[in-house]
Amino acid sequence: MNLADIRTDYQLGRLRREDLREDPIEQFQVWLNEACTAGLTEPTAMSLATSSKDGRCLLRTVLLKGLDQRGFVFFTNLESRKARHIQENPNVSLLFPWLPLERQVVVTGEAARISTVESLKYFLSRPRGSQLAAWASSQSNVISSRQVLEMEWERLKDKFGAGGIPLPSFWGGYRVTPDTIEFWQGGHHRLHDRFQYVRPTDGAWIISRLAP
Repeated sequence: MNLADIRTDYQLGRLRREDLREDPIEQFQVWLNEACTAGLTEPTAMSLATSSKDGRCLLRTVLLKGLDQRGFVFFTNLESRKARHIQENPNVSLLFPWLPLERQVVVTGEAARISTVESLKYFLSRPRGSQLAAWASSQSNVISSRQVLEMEWERLKDKFGAGGIPLPSFWGGYRVTPDTIEFWQGGHHRLHDRFQYVRPTDGAWIISRLAP
């Protein structure tokens, strides 16, 4: 297999300035709805890039679980590697790879912890098995086997019985407040359409077309 011969010529659509909403969150919601309607697998999946204080970067996929004018919300173990990175350097980036639609959205901004009340509200909406998993997993730490993880899950299942499962003190959410949001639509002959929204210190978002 010659990797250089693997090519896709994007021809599904164009993105024009007049197509865009003036507010990037509204524009994002339009594209997210279209991704959901198209039946994409995990349309809320987003790659989250973080960096430690010494500049070592890491990328992983998480799920978008909240969105409003304040930003993009995801949940995680607060003692995980991503949480440690955010504590050291809150500047992060998000990527939504809606490739079947020949689209991407790239967000840059600052991540900050959300309130315990907000985290609890979401935690209580999770399936019971997922609530137990939050307790069972010491995320990002080395474990000897999957069996250890499953045994801990079963132990916690017995411990909590049929009662309510409390919010772990080490689990919660982050909100990424965006500085820039870029919308990318694949184009014929690699002439892609890219528009970037930049948040000024005050006033309306500034929209610029970027070269592909």
